[in-house]
Amino acid sequence: MVVNQPLIVLDANIALYYLGGRLTAPLPSGSYHVSIITEMELLSYPNLSQAEEQTIRNFLAQLLIIGIDESIKSIAIALRKQHRLKLPDAMIAATAQSLNALLLTNDLKLASLTTLKTQALPLR
Repeated sequence: MVVNQPLIVLDANIALYYLGGRLTAPLPSGSYHVSIITEMELLSYPNLSQAEEQTIRNFLAQLLIIGIDESIKSIAIALRKQHRLKLPDAMIAATAQSLNALLLTNDLKLASLTTLKTQALPLR
């Protein structure tokens, strides 16, 4: 018997906490996705060493990266208008909402959105 794994979208902050060893517990079981925006955020830090960049690329290779389609674009526009989100946050939230996925985030503004299933993770 195959058990369906819950869909989970990682916010950039959770990805960074995971990569930095700051989470107090393992990530919950699930099928992991990230928005292309999260990929861009993780790889665009100006002072990344080659080793850090490779670690991020290896991590991302284990996840399904979701691009921007018309549905995500429309949801992001609505979220940005309604909640005054920053564009990257709106895109990440829209990705989770379009997949009907749980968004792992420690961003209080995203966690307060009632149209989204979110979960914060404890840190060290």
